[in-house]
Amino acid sequence: MNLEEVLNFRRSVRVFDKEKPIKPETVKHCLELATLAPNSSNMQLWEFYQITNPELLAEISKACLGQSATATASEIVVFVTRQDLYKKRAKSVLEFEKGNIMRNSPKERQEKRIKDRELYYGKLMPFIYARFWGILGFLRVILAKSISLFRPMMREVSESDMRVVVHKSCALAAQTFMIAMANEGYDTCPLEGFDSKRIKKLLKLPHGAGINMVIPCGIRNGNKGIWGERGRVPFNEIYHRV
Repeated sequence: MNLEEVLNFRRSVRVFDKEKPIKPETVKHCLELATLAPNSSNMQLWEFYQITNPELLAEISKACLGQSATATASEIVVFVTRQDLYKKRAKSVLEFEKGNIMRNSPKERQEKRIKDRELYYGKLMPFIYARFWGILGFLRVILAKSISLFRPMMREVSESDMRVVVHKSCALAAQTFMIAMANEGYDTCPLEGFDSKRIKKLLKLPHGAGINMVIPCGIRNGNKGIWGERGRVPFNEIYHRV
C-alpha cells in the first residue's frame, strides 16, 4: 500500500477477530518505528507498554470500562508519558548531540554549537520541564510575560502547559504507531475512556508517569466494530490558505 491507501485503510476498529492473532514481533517493530515520530526538543518523554499476557489484558480491559475494543484485542499497547525523566533524557540527548556535532559539523563551528546545546539541554530543558506544585510554572509564566514585552516569546510554559507538550509528543508517536500497524494490515483503536489510576497501578508506573493513550490491536472482524462510513467535516471549512 502507498501512504494514501494506508491512511484510508486505517479505521478505529472496535471489534477484533479473536481467531486471527497478530505477531508480537511485528507490533514491536511498529513501536520501534513510532520512535521516529517528531517530538518536542527531541526529549522523547515517552514509554510504550506492549501487553500480551492474557490475564493482564483482561485487567487492562476492565480499566478501560470493558469496551469491546479492549475485550476482543489480541494485544494492547499503552502509551505512557514520562515527564519525570526530563533530566535523564536531556542528559542523553545532550551527549548524542555533542557526538552528532563532532561527526557532522565543520570544525570551526563545533565549539559554538556544542556550547549552544549545553545551554539548551543542560540548563533550559531542566528549567522548562521542572515541576514543583505549580510554583515553578508560575515563575516561568511571569518570566515569559516579562520577556514578551520586548520580543516574541513562547508563553505556554506553566506546569500544565508543559504537561500538554509532553502529551502532544507522545500522541505523535501513537499516531505513527497506528499508521505503521495499518501498513502491516493490522488494526487499532485509540482509546481515551479509561481509568488512568488503575492502569498505572497495573503497569507499576511511578507517580510522575501519565497515561497518554491506550491502543487495542488486532485484525478487524469483517465490518463489525467499524461504524459505517468515515465522517469528516468538509475540508473547505477547516482549510485556510493565507
